[in-house]
Amino acid sequence: MIEQLQHWLIGNGFNEAMALYAANAIIALAIIIVSLLANYTVRRILLVGVTVFVKRTRTDWDDALVRRKVFARMSHLAPIIVIYYTAYLFPPMQETIQRLSMVYMIFVGLSVLLGFLNAIVDIYREYDVAKNRPIKGYVQIVQIILVIVTAILAIAIVLNQSVAYLLGGLGAMTAVLILVFKDTILGLVASVQLTSNDMVRIGDWIEMPKYGADGDVIDITLHTVKIQNWDKTISTIPAYYLISDSFRNWRGMTESGGRRIKRAVYIDQNSIKFCDPKLIEKLEKVQLLQSYLKTRREEIDQYNREHHADTSCLVNGRNLTNIGTFRAYLSAYLKAHPKIHQKLTFLIRQLQPGPNGLPLEIYVFSNDQEWANYEAIQADIFDHILAVVPEFDLRVYQNPTGADFARLTSSPRTE
Repeated sequence: MIEQLQHWLIGNGFNEAMALYAANAIIALAIIIVSLLANYTVRRILLVGVTVFVKRTRTDWDDALVRRKVFARMSHLAPIIVIYYTAYLFPPMQETIQRLSMVYMIFVGLSVLLGFLNAIVDIYREYDVAKNRPIKGYVQIVQIILVIVTAILAIAIVLNQSVAYLLGGLGAMTAVLILVFKDTILGLVASVQLTSNDMVRIGDWIEMPKYGADGDVIDITLHTVKIQNWDKTISTIPAYYLISDSFRNWRGMTESGGRRIKRAVYIDQNSIKFCDPKLIEKLEKVQLLQSYLKTRREEIDQYNREHHADTSCLVNGRNLTNIGTFRAYLSAYLKAHPKIHQKLTFLIRQLQPGPNGLPLEIYVFSNDQEWANYEAIQADIFDHILAVVPEFDLRVYQNPTGADFARLTSSPRTE
C-alpha cells in the first residue's frame, strides 16, 4: 500500500524521497485516526451500554467493576489492536511496532486485572465476614506478583529474550530484591499474623499511644493499618508495628456487652464513725436500706446477746458504721440501676487509705457501650453519690482551696 501511494505521489510531482516520506506519514496518520475512532467507538458505545446495563441490574458486584473502571481500562485495547495488526504496512519497523504493542497490551491487561482485584475487595467488604477476615493484604500480594511478572514479560519481549534467561539473572539479585522489598516482606508477615491470630479487625477500637492512635480501625492493607481517631484524624501505622509493639484492643469490651466504670470517691476519714440511734432512725427512711438495716441489726443484736457485749460502750461487740452502711446503700442503688450490667463484675470496695482520704471505689459495668451514653450514665451515678454522702454524716475529701483559707482568715479571733 505504501508503494502504491508512493508511486501516486511521484506521479503528482513529488520526488522519490519526499514521496516515500509523505506516504509513510499519510499511512501513519490514517492508522492513528482509525485507532482514535476505535477507542472512541468502544468507549462511547460499549462502555455507555455496559454502564446503563449495570445500573439496571439488582446485583452489586457489577457496580464495583464499573466503579473500579475495569471496562474503561479494557477499552484501551481497541487502539493498540489496530496498531498491532497494521504494523505490516511498515516492513522495516514491523517487528519493533508489534513488540511495543504487545508490551502495551500486557500493561493494559495488568491494569484490568488490578482493577478487577480491587473490585473483588470492594465486593467482599459488603459481607460481614470481611470485618473478621480482611483480604486486602492478600490481594495486594497478588497485585505485587502480577506487577513483577508483567515487568519480566515486558522486558523479555523488548529484549527478545526468554523469560527463563531473565529469571536466572534475577536469582543473582536476590539480596538486592530483599532489600528493596523489605517493607513489603515485613508487611506480608505482619498481615498474615494479624489475620490468622485475629488480632485486629476492621471496626475494632484500638489504642497505640506511642503513635498517637486511639480510635476505630477503618482499613487493613499489606503495608499499613488505618485508624480513625476520635477527633476524626487518621493515623496510619505500618502493619508490622502492631506485631513488634504492644497495643490495646477494646473488642473484648464490645463483645462482653458492658463497659467498665472504675472510679473512686475519696471519703474524709475524720467523718467515719459508728451509727448512733439518731442516724439509724434517719437512714431507716431510705427505702433501699430498709431491708439491709433490718437484717443487719437483727444479726448484730443476736451476736451481742450471745457474747454478752456491753453495748453502753460502742467499742464493745458489733455496731453499724456510717461507711459500711454507705457501701451497702451504693450496692443496693447500683443493683437497682437499669443501666448497670448485673452479670458482669460488680464491686463496691475500699482501697488503701492515703493522704487524700479513704478511696471507696465503684467497679461495675454499664450495659450501654456507646461513648456518649456511657459518660452520661457514669456522670449521673457519681452526681447522685456525691449528693448523698452527707446523708450518712460522711464528707468527701478534697484538698483545701483558696475559699477555705479565706474563710479561716476572715473568722473572728478569740482571745
